[in-house]
Amino acid sequence: MRAALYDRHGAAGEVLRVEEVATPEPGPGEVRVKVTYSGVNPTDWKSRGGMTPRPIEAFQICHHDGSGVIDGLGAGVDPGRMGERVWTWLAAAGRPWGTAAEWTVVPAEQAVPLPDRASFELGASLGVPAMTAHRCLFADGPVEGKTILVAGGAGAVGHFAIELAKFYGARVVTTVSGQDKAVLAKNAGADLVVNYREPSAAEEINAFGPVDRIVEVSLGANLQLDLAVAKPLSQIVTYAAEPNDPPLPVRACMTANVVLRFILLYGVPRDVLGHAARDITTALASGALTELPVHIFSLDEIVAAQDAVQNGAVGKVLIAPA
Repeated sequence: MRAALYDRHGAAGEVLRVEEVATPEPGPGEVRVKVTYSGVNPTDWKSRGGMTPRPIEAFQICHHDGSGVIDGLGAGVDPGRMGERVWTWLAAAGRPWGTAAEWTVVPAEQAVPLPDRASFELGASLGVPAMTAHRCLFADGPVEGKTILVAGGAGAVGHFAIELAKFYGARVVTTVSGQDKAVLAKNAGADLVVNYREPSAAEEINAFGPVDRIVEVSLGANLQLDLAVAKPLSQIVTYAAEPNDPPLPVRACMTANVVLRFILLYGVPRDVLGHAARDITTALASGALTELPVHIFSLDEIVAAQDAVQNGAVGKVLIAPA
């Protein structure tokens, strides 16, 4: 099969290549997926570039997220899953078989049934963003009846955080940097969209209601605003690291009586990830999750696709391996 891979860390144009490799066969408890789309996330270029390096054996095929159809079953897998439409999560975590290839092999629970109403483009957009959003929202309990602030509501994590929070009964305010992103956040269902660059941002959010939980993309840049709108005992949950660690205003955090929580999917227990996948699929089946604008690249355009994500493309970048 054709696959986009690397065997050392470095810039996309220096280390990524498309090669023919042996089509993988599923082992016990695994399924093989004929990939329709592979989703690209910041974690993919960071791992490839060496910012968050992970061990490489012979090679590493890119990307965790994807969608497609199961066409091979390992021992112990329900035969009824053959031909099933699925979306995948963490396909390349500790394994060489990422989704930037014509086929991938994953543990059966990491190929999640994709409801008929959901497109393959949407399925490939889930994985890392939707599961990160779910963990940020629910690590500290249900969100029903709570007020949630989603920082960066036009990004992939922010988009799914808005939609999942609304589906599970929360009120949602989100921050964005401009009008085009405000439209995306509003389309995702946010009750209030605020430009965080405006001096009135904290006032607007507090008028909506003091915040119970904050899904944070840039802790250093946004902590002052977060502390200004957070209820006592609220949680600020951050899922992204900035190039430089921000100083922590300990006294201000104490005064606000907030909880700081940090999220990285690779360390979240598998049973928790499985629960997230089930909740996401429930929302999918109801039509509560929607696509961001998609930018589709061919497998041979792998360098351009990863560079697009690294350069902050708005929307979702996908690879079509076939």
